Amino acid sequence: MEIPDARAPLAEQVEQLLDTGGPLPIVAAGDPVLRAATEPYDGQLGPALLARFVAALRGTMHAAPGVGLAAPQVGVGLRIAVIEDPALVPQEVRVARGRVPQPFRVLVNPVYEPVGTGRAAFFEGCLSVPGYQAVVARAAEVRLTGQDEHGRALDEVFTGWPARIVQHETDHLDGTLYLDRAEPRSLSSDAAVAERWSQPTPDEAARHLGFELP
Repeated sequence: MEIPDARAPLAEQVEQLLDTGGPLPIVAAGDPVLRAATEPYDGQLGPALLARFVAALRGTMHAAPGVGLAAPQVGVGLRIAVIEDPALVPQEVRVARGRVPQPFRVLVNPVYEPVGTGRAAFFEGCLSVPGYQAVVARAAEVRLTGQDEHGRALDEVFTGWPARIVQHETDHLDGTLYLDRAEPRSLSSDAAVAERWSQPTPDEAARHLGFELP
């Protein structure tokens, strides 16, 4: 598979990516694109190309599978992300984590700020850091501002798991990975989480692995 030329204009990079067909390759931790602040979106792709790119991000997110995907995760340094969560989890998990279904939406130039001082800590993973999860304490409620793919203003308050998703994806656009915010002693393989730490909350993991929860 041909790798898009990072020196090319962003529209050319995206065209090269889309020409590969199918789900886009997801960039793994260690690639500089995941550590650079993205360029605000200001029409660089044009409406038609933006629509194709958004559709490809959505398809890639579904195929992974994941509940969010940011443009840098496919090697494109634009301030664009997509989220969608059917929240197909047991009821006790849904209640403990505040995980409710989220429709597909596109976040363009998003910025978040905490609402209040509440924080919640749960295991979190990332498509760009495959095979591992760690506990991350995040704001329990955030206000997200920005635009959608049509340029319409976005100003919405998210709580619970949706707040976690928008923080995670917006962080990607600032060159931040979830590991930067994680409790190091909680780092666990996917297998260990499935076998030992699948409880609705990470309280048991905190006791056995020796870390504090907020």
